[in-house]
Amino acid sequence: MASNVSEARQVAFIDLEAQQARIRPQIDAAIKRVLDHGQYIMGPEIAEFEGALAALTGAKHVISCASGTDALLIGMMALGLKPGDAVLCPGFTYTATPEAIALLGATPIFIDVDEDDFNLDPDNIAAGIAVAKEKGLNPVGLIAVDLFGLPADYDAIRAAAGDMWIMADAAQSLGASTATGKVGTFGTITATSFFPAKPLGCYGDGGAILTDDANLAAICESIRLHGRSTVDKYDIERIGVNGRLDTLQAAILLQKLAIFEEEIELRQAVARRYNDALADVAQVPVIWDDAVSVWAQYTLKVPAHRRDAVMTALKAKGVPTAVYYPRPLHHQGAYRHYPFTGNGLPVSEGLSSEVMSLPMHPYLAEDEQHYIIACVREALETA
Repeated sequence: MASNVSEARQVAFIDLEAQQARIRPQIDAAIKRVLDHGQYIMGPEIAEFEGALAALTGAKHVISCASGTDALLIGMMALGLKPGDAVLCPGFTYTATPEAIALLGATPIFIDVDEDDFNLDPDNIAAGIAVAKEKGLNPVGLIAVDLFGLPADYDAIRAAAGDMWIMADAAQSLGASTATGKVGTFGTITATSFFPAKPLGCYGDGGAILTDDANLAAICESIRLHGRSTVDKYDIERIGVNGRLDTLQAAILLQKLAIFEEEIELRQAVARRYNDALADVAQVPVIWDDAVSVWAQYTLKVPAHRRDAVMTALKAKGVPTAVYYPRPLHHQGAYRHYPFTGNGLPVSEGLSSEVMSLPMHPYLAEDEQHYIIACVREALETA
């Protein structure tokens, strides 16, 4: 049944302006407080934000840092990653995940993902370990990426990982949960991002490391401050980085954190409307029992041979779309020489040609969403 969408509208893919309008007075006041006290680096808002994030997630220790990539990097430095080590990671994700592994001289081993939830497939972990050993590498850990806001299956991952450490790449999933807990408590260590477009985003770059391990937390705190001692700032105990979160960003994040849980609920309503209206014309996202996604992206699967035409038709109606990710990592120039399991990663390769993300944010009005849905239905039926 065609939807007969007539007059085109302009829709925002992610509407940060609506959120800012809601809390602009609080944001302005928070920035003013930082300007007044002048502690732009490691000011009081840093510890306040870290405590608030620990309370939200249930993690015992939170270490804020300069970006999500720094969170990955600092976390793996604290875990002792070094040349000769191998770390398993999904082939269907953003470059920051394997980039941090390679920057430390270790080797990423790409393994395939689950075709339904897009996350690392625990059934492929054994093959990844075998590839690492065949290459003469020491498989020490794996990074599970919670893609598009849904936590990976950490129970199954933990069972398959043996004695390897597990890093949760929660750049897209902060605030999500499963029956066994909240994001921030699943792995040996968790890395997240506050890039502006994330469900909890600042007005620049920012990130955080979460762990229940007090020793790891102390090492991460040292590394983010150039590896300095907690006793004497001129005693450098280890190689570190300049990885601090700016006080201004922490002040902004505190205001956003105050409405974050409500925004997660609003995202659920948006996702439900999409699922209910589109399940008969496209493959809608899978959310397994007792899991809560924060819907960093709302991603459909459409036939590969029709995706470009559908996206073009939607663009003509003012509905933006995006493809996360158009090429699996093992096909990209920087990573082509790194090992992967099997004869390619068929699920990752297939998803790259099928996925299509729609506008998603907490302030997507119901009438605007109905317009998007009508345009998507029309495009899928006619393009």
